[in-house]
Amino acid sequence: MKEYLIEIDKKMEKSFEAMLGNFSKIRTGRANASILDNIKINYYGALTPVKQLCNISIPEARMIVLQPWDKTTLAEIEKAIYAANLGVTPENDGNIIRLPFQALTEDKRKDIVKQLKQIGEEAKIAVRNIRRDANEYLKKAKKDSLVTEDEEKKHLKDIQDKTDKWISKIDESLSHKEKEIMEV
Repeated sequence: MKEYLIEIDKKMEKSFEAMLGNFSKIRTGRANASILDNIKINYYGALTPVKQLCNISIPEARMIVLQPWDKTTLAEIEKAIYAANLGVTPENDGNIIRLPFQALTEDKRKDIVKQLKQIGEEAKIAVRNIRRDANEYLKKAKKDSLVTEDEEKKHLKDIQDKTDKWISKIDESLSHKEKEIMEV
């Protein structure tokens, strides 16, 4: 049963990490290379991530610069960035691509916070679903006489404690990210 509780904790941690990954992909008005994670181009017949085709730098807080190693990929990279609908217009000067980020308006910040809250709620739902599945497994084990009633109560409490721990971490990360977005 201890292995099962450890597995539950790992699943909850994965839900939390998935939420953090989704947070990093939201455009916050600051340059962050992670927005390029899902952009791929056809490079010699293979879908290749843009990050593997160029040097990426962030010379300013609101600018990403992509310098492809193969200049023939410039146009393809530019098209892929347009198609990804990142809310940034690439500037191609023939050697490099610049991605300038505009300062966020108050309304846009509020929209981003709504998105963040939605992602946070999805992570909480995932954690609660893991708890529900674990509780059902435990009740079935009790019904099959694999655990005693006292063990069931102890493990139910352990599962609830793990759930509370991860939900509070989610709330903490959400509030930190919200403050980051709302500061001008």
